[in-house]
Amino acid sequence: MQSSESKTGTVLAVLRADAGDEAAVAAAARLAARGDAPWHAVLVENAHTRRRGEAARLRTLELLRQAHAQGAVTAVLEGRDAPAVVAGYARRHGCTTAVLAREHRFSWWHGPFGRRLTRAAPELDLVDVAAPSGPIVAGPRVSGNARPRPYLAAVGASLATAIVALPLLPLLDVANVAMLFLLTVVLVAIRLGRGPAILATLVGFCALVAAAPRREYDVSEFKYAVALVVMLAVGWITARLTSDLREQAESAIGREARTRALYEFARALSVALQTEQVFEITRRFLARTFDARAVILLPDDAGRLRWPAAEPGSAERVPVLSVLDMAAAQWAFDHAAPAGAETPTLPSNPWLYLPLLAPMRSRGVLAVRVPDVAALLVPERRELLDAFAALAAIALERVHYVDVAQDAVVRMEGERLRNSLLAALSHDLRTPLTSLVGLSESLTLSRPPLAAAQMELANALRDEARRMSTLVANLLDMARIQSGGVTLNLQWQMVEETIGSALRACRWQLGGRSIDTRIPRGLPLVRFDATLLERVLCNLLENAGKYTPPDAHVTIAARTEEGMLTVAVCDDGPGLPAGREDALFEKFVRGRQESSIAGVGLGLAICRAIVEAHGGGMRAFNRPDAGACFELSLPLGEPPPLPLPEAHPDPEHQHHPIDQHEH
Repeated sequence: MQSSESKTGTVLAVLRADAGDEAAVAAAARLAARGDAPWHAVLVENAHTRRRGEAARLRTLELLRQAHAQGAVTAVLEGRDAPAVVAGYARRHGCTTAVLAREHRFSWWHGPFGRRLTRAAPELDLVDVAAPSGPIVAGPRVSGNARPRPYLAAVGASLATAIVALPLLPLLDVANVAMLFLLTVVLVAIRLGRGPAILATLVGFCALVAAAPRREYDVSEFKYAVALVVMLAVGWITARLTSDLREQAESAIGREARTRALYEFARALSVALQTEQVFEITRRFLARTFDARAVILLPDDAGRLRWPAAEPGSAERVPVLSVLDMAAAQWAFDHAAPAGAETPTLPSNPWLYLPLLAPMRSRGVLAVRVPDVAALLVPERRELLDAFAALAAIALERVHYVDVAQDAVVRMEGERLRNSLLAALSHDLRTPLTSLVGLSESLTLSRPPLAAAQMELANALRDEARRMSTLVANLLDMARIQSGGVTLNLQWQMVEETIGSALRACRWQLGGRSIDTRIPRGLPLVRFDATLLERVLCNLLENAGKYTPPDAHVTIAARTEEGMLTVAVCDDGPGLPAGREDALFEKFVRGRQESSIAGVGLGLAICRAIVEAHGGGMRAFNRPDAGACFELSLPLGEPPPLPLPEAHPDPEHQHHPIDQHEH
């Protein structure tokens, strides 16, 4: 039965609600720490432990709480055969060593607890620790059976039965009259418990002994003495069994009540679609189940808990929390651990703060204040409270994602409506704008030539018509890209040709700015849509023309690195707004919100969408010296092999018909 502590494994501390529990917990903690192993602490509740009183039970539950604070997995089990229950728990959780206090007193018919545990689980290593003898000294024994009134009622019931049954002795046998007393014992055990029932048995036995005729104690009448002894034994056993059944029934009723409360709470939360509904349901059920005041504290965007506020139209008064209460709740939220009443953190605080831990993240803190703080030590109530907090956290997360889904649907519908409107509007404007551009260009080329002032107006009209046409084309392209209506015409091509085509198309937008191209020889072929890539380069060159001074310098460079072809369009203008480089690629976002430069902020968004459709990427940054730079990258891939030229045979071995004819 005694074992060494050399074997490392999961340690199990067995508590029995007696004076040795504290020593068992301390020894198990030391053993687990020495071997860096996990450990458990369990209490098996049954009729034997309940007879020790409520004070002993509360003391043992406090030891379980302390063990949990030290890192142990704690549990309160239920079962009549405590060693078998402990053995089953040890097998389920892989425990290899059991620690229990040495027993000084035990019932001779049951034997020591350790010996019974060894028979139930021979694979367990058993460690006995020395413990003080005697019961737990933790206050007066608080039990319903300790009051004198039930015992007086039991004595009165037995005496009343004696008054009714003893006059029947001349007519009935002693054994038959004893049955009446046994009936009284059963009724007392059901109603008042084990102690009063045993006292009723003794009173009935004494009454029968006193009232029975003396002749019945002759040797010839020995059967009557046996009947009286059997009555005493049967009454004693009946009282114990009936009391145990009564306690088990009360325990089952309590479990059923907790299960029903949990079911009703979950059912009520399942239909909640707003945060306020979750708040109201949680408060109502906590008040009904625990007679507690509760409030849910939610964090803001910075992770700080907000002060509770009353909902509009609610008649219930919001609990008042002090600054220290909010600080304790914030600690519970930040550390994802309970704080407050009967916890290692601020145990004297009247509020209990439970973090609302959802699958994704912590959703807030549930602050609960119960009238009897000691009731939180009862594992059943604390587990039910933790289950309520978990259900509330899941409900809050579900409501959050319902709001997120609704916002996403609204945004999607708004985006779809906007794209449809842009597509319809730009499609209807494209034809008249194209005509306007053609007419304005014809006006500048009319013969005889226009006067200088008129030519200036015609050129201005042509430039504005081109800008308007480009703007409408951007709107139409963005609507088509968003709707998925763009099909890429991917071909293996030379990027130099596309750069040259873009420069020719945008020359009028660049004006007098100098252009420098830095394209090395021997660039590989790249698979892209030439029309769309030319559109990207045109948009970048147009930006350089709009946001740089007339004498600026624009550079177009290309290079290959890490399997990508990179094309950069840089200038020496004022540069990009600091910190907003990536935001410029969003739709309807411009570098300067209020600007006299025409545009709606779609050019760069179209560029990124086209480049990403090719499997590449795009970024913007400021140059170290001055100016802005936009880079696009396209994957190189593996171009197909070029066809080999046809082999020509040796002229000396060719057969020419003409030569043959001349020969």
